[in-house]
Amino acid sequence: MNQLMLNMPQYGPWLITHKGDQSCRLLADRHYSRQTIGAPQFTRPGRNLVLRTADGAAVWVTWDGIRDDGLQAWECTIFRNEAPDKYLSSEMIRAAVVATCTEWEGLPPDGIITYVDSSKVRSSNPGYCFKAAGWRNIGRSRRRGLILLQWKGGS
Repeated sequence: MNQLMLNMPQYGPWLITHKGDQSCRLLADRHYSRQTIGAPQFTRPGRNLVLRTADGAAVWVTWDGIRDDGLQAWECTIFRNEAPDKYLSSEMIRAAVVATCTEWEGLPPDGIITYVDSSKVRSSNPGYCFKAAGWRNIGRSRRRGLILLQWKGGS
């Protein structure tokens, strides 16, 4: 069951919420990157900006913590949009970037990144919604070969 919120968008369709948001956890449970389905914690340790839509149909988390990839970047650890007919994913990504840069006041040197597992998405162009939002492919992760996308501003 979705946890209802007042429909007062702060950044486009996004409302700022918290790590324990039930609707976000349920969306995370259906995301391919979810490691422990049903666990109350769906974000990584460290600083997290958790965004959701008022109806609970979409979630975004930006994470800032200790990285092992050498990048000075924040990371989108989850984006799930279960209402693509209502919310265009690329527009939601742009709004989430604005929310993150506004709430966290700035942008680290390597911007915001995300990893996409092309074997887990049903797309001939994995990460397309991020690319349509101005992100660019900058390579792959060393360990698992995930597609690495980056947003550095000005896009």
